[in-house]
Amino acid sequence: MVKIKIYNTGKSKEPWLIAALAEYEKRLPFPIEWKLYKDDNSLYTAVAKLPSFIALDPQGQSMTSENFATFFEIHSPRHILIGGAIGLPPPIKAKASHLISLSPLTFTHQMTRLILLEQLYRATQILKNSNYHKK
Repeated sequence: MVKIKIYNTGKSKEPWLIAALAEYEKRLPFPIEWKLYKDDNSLYTAVAKLPSFIALDPQGQSMTSENFATFFEIHSPRHILIGGAIGLPPPIKAKASHLISLSPLTFTHQMTRLILLEQLYRATQILKNSNYHKK
């Protein structure tokens, strides 16, 4: 079973968020490994060593949930980066195999984690043709 590693700064401290993340992790058919870093510099140093990764960035490709499901099926991402507080520096953007935007809106790192997990789960359900994703 494929494990997806999600790279991000900070921690999830709020009980409601921890519970929501745990719920989606439980639903996913693959494990999630959180790689949390103290600051942006340590995060960027870690991902710079990866052979490939997908980065979330407001300037990235915008997709529908159906398009994201297809992307997920084709590319089978193993490493996903949620940018730091000041966004992604150009060298990290250039190294990413794909830049994806979850929304043109700005979210906290913690909310982005939850939205990403929900979209990963939604993608698995779209690919299974389940009733979770309503058109």
